[in-house]
Amino acid sequence: MRKFISLLLAGFMLTGLLSACGNTNQTAPTKRLSVVTTIFPIYDWTKNVLGGNPANMELTLLLDSGVDLHNYQPTAEDVLTVSNCDMFIYVGGESDEWVENILKENTNENLVTINLLEVLGENALEEEEKEGMEKEEDHEEEEGPEMDEHVWLSLKNAKIYTDYIAEKLSEIDEVNNKRYKDNAAAYSKKLELLDSKYREAVSFSGVRTLLFGDRFPFRYMTEDYGLDYYAAFKGCSAETEASFETITFLANKLDELSLNSVMTIEGTNHKIADTIIFNSESKTAKVLSLNSMQGVTGQDVKNGTTYLGIMASNLEVLKEALK
Repeated sequence: MRKFISLLLAGFMLTGLLSACGNTNQTAPTKRLSVVTTIFPIYDWTKNVLGGNPANMELTLLLDSGVDLHNYQPTAEDVLTVSNCDMFIYVGGESDEWVENILKENTNENLVTINLLEVLGENALEEEEKEGMEKEEDHEEEEGPEMDEHVWLSLKNAKIYTDYIAEKLSEIDEVNNKRYKDNAAAYSKKLELLDSKYREAVSFSGVRTLLFGDRFPFRYMTEDYGLDYYAAFKGCSAETEASFETITFLANKLDELSLNSVMTIEGTNHKIADTIIFNSESKTAKVLSLNSMQGVTGQDVKNGTTYLGIMASNLEVLKEALK
């Protein structure tokens, strides 16, 4: 991958030099500042800090086709987009190894980068292997702890990131410093209001556990509100089939805790969740889905999808699950 990216960058630089030689008598137009984000939540936070789509700023959502962060591979065009931008914001976990390769080869000394996991620092959570989870096949020895990449599924984290993005935007565009900080403050109030609604919903419920017949990318959310969970797979797991032991364990937990639902994430076929319910004693639990925002497309954004909108919808699902 690194050799591939190096060759791409070399080709882009040569093309740029040839273009410059052929246009020595032309006056370069005023450059719009460019901000590139990998995933939808970052894109939406940044858009709110910018105050929409200002004339001096170009905002790009790189993963706009609905591909999962964990399965994404950059195209040659993506490499060029990242290499030429003024600010690049990404998650920073194992799924973003390709980013590190690009940044190592990048010659743009003025590029401002934001790594979400680095911003969280000690508050970033490791992937957790809970009782009953399916063991991953061919799991290689890790050099260090595998971090939970789903940092955006916490309204508290979203506020931290919104303020940080505003601060960094001011570094590349000092003229509009006040506008960015004011926009961030206004958006933070909306995040805080929704956060208070989550806390209220949890405080009025006697249920404190979620059971997922699926991957579990919501650890940051459950940590925020003091909820426990059981799940078939870890958040970044690539496994799709659950063993009899995992199904049985989760079905027993469903009965033991008298839960009314088995949770899934968006875009799954619910097969495991349905099997868990079938193997429970009551067989009356419902399947409920929380949206982890890993499949939001550019078209969804054009149609009005927002981070706050999805998190508000997730709250309604959570209320149902906590009954």
